[in-house]
Amino acid sequence: MMKFVDLNSDVGESFGRYRIGYDEEVLKHATSANIGCGFHAGDPLIMEKTVEIAIKNGVQVGAHPGYPDLLGFGRRKLEASPKEVYSYVLYQLGALSAFAKAKKVKVQHLKAHGAMYNTAARDYDLAKAIAQAVSDFDNEMILLALANSEMVNAARDLGIKVAREVFADRAYDDDGFLVPRNKPGAMIEDEDLAIKRAIKMVKEGRVESMDGKEIGVKADSICVHGDNPKAVQFAKRIREGLETNGVKVAPMREFIK
Repeated sequence: MMKFVDLNSDVGESFGRYRIGYDEEVLKHATSANIGCGFHAGDPLIMEKTVEIAIKNGVQVGAHPGYPDLLGFGRRKLEASPKEVYSYVLYQLGALSAFAKAKKVKVQHLKAHGAMYNTAARDYDLAKAIAQAVSDFDNEMILLALANSEMVNAARDLGIKVAREVFADRAYDDDGFLVPRNKPGAMIEDEDLAIKRAIKMVKEGRVESMDGKEIGVKADSICVHGDNPKAVQFAKRIREGLETNGVKVAPMREFIK
């Protein structure tokens, strides 16, 4: 049976005169774009431009909401209640959807950013707040969620579509969660190893933790980061590696039902 996987990338994370990432280059290889919505990164002009770049490359548009923390790039955990997070997510989703609607496209999915994403992976109430915002806005939208996380459980409980995300260039702990970026070994810098891990996750449904434990995962989408020049080549190579191994790379809406 044919294996399918989506390649997503976090883009649109510049702000004003500050440029972060290589959006135009990375989106030549991705199938889904997670576009910053102004709270952790991005601004109206950046959002509009990134939607246009995605459309130009045939890439599906997705919202990438985070905590209201421009200084910390959304990577600092805030003490926000589920009700507050629901409102944060809905607000940002509405903002990006305005640009998508103006360009005659729909928002395919939503992926929380940074600290919001990592906290919701373990906190069911927070995960449910994010999933509820998606459901209330458009119950046909897909929630992109860390595989084996509470976000997956919340999406299922609310009856919305969910795509399970894995990371080729991030280390996992024995519980199947991402190792925090500030810990040694959290980032996998060997491209060949990262590509092998991606193929294994898609074809075999397994990934090795930092301590050597085999963890079961379902990989619907792989995150390919685009915030350094080397990542552009990595995005290209990981797509080629998957396709060479018989994996169909396609937007998640084509196989998530």
